[in-house]
Amino acid sequence: MRTCVGCRVRAAKTELVRLVLVDGRSLVPDPRGRMPGRGASLHLDPECLDLAERRRAFGRALRHAGPVDLTAVRRYVEEAQQHDGGRTPRPERKQVEK
Repeated sequence: MRTCVGCRVRAAKTELVRLVLVDGRSLVPDPRGRMPGRGASLHLDPECLDLAERRRAFGRALRHAGPVDLTAVRRYVEEAQQHDGGRTPRPERKQVEK
């Protein structure tokens, strides 16, 4: 089990994509899970990516201070959505009680 850094929902490792920081700046997808270094897990959902970016979750998950380039990750998520055709159910979001 892993936790998505965007929506913070626990999911099986197969439902998430691992992301790794390369050269201290660029975040890249590691679908095979073999790249060295700390990784962060994310659903292949643009909403999860937006949430993680808004919350600055990648820096905390990867223990990295400073900006992170999400260009490769955003492209990967968009391509996965187009290829899938929207068939993958979106993860259930946690409901926060006020």
